[in-house]
Amino acid sequence: MGVAAGPIRVVVAKPGLDGHDRGAKVIARALRDAGMEVIYTGLHQTPEQIVGTAIQEDADAIGLSILSGAHNTLFAAVIDLLKEREAEDILVFGGGIIPEEDIPPLKEKGVAEIFTPGATTTSIVEWVRENVRQPAASEG
Repeated sequence: MGVAAGPIRVVVAKPGLDGHDRGAKVIARALRDAGMEVIYTGLHQTPEQIVGTAIQEDADAIGLSILSGAHNTLFAAVIDLLKEREAEDILVFGGGIIPEEDIPPLKEKGVAEIFTPGATTTSIVEWVRENVRQPAASEG
């Protein structure tokens, strides 16, 4: 039914100087267990590296895990780079320690969803399933 072939592909990345990747690894594993293809970029990735990986890997979505407090700049940088490289069809979502009041402006910038520390891996997997590749882009 016009759905792209194969499993959903998600790049999971830890931008910035943040040294903790337990959460990102847990999410990566949960998505993988749900049958998705996960490309985990590891720590200390620049927005350029993350976007480059996503385009190269033909990813459907980018999941950013940010605990460093630099979420506003990092999300914006990734979204701007996707626009520049005409890859806006790649959905950007993220999670981490992000204050409630920062979430609406991030969504206005184009972040599809933000998961705060209380989010369960199940809810994240379900969100990705429901929102990535929906509605299916017409193959042109």
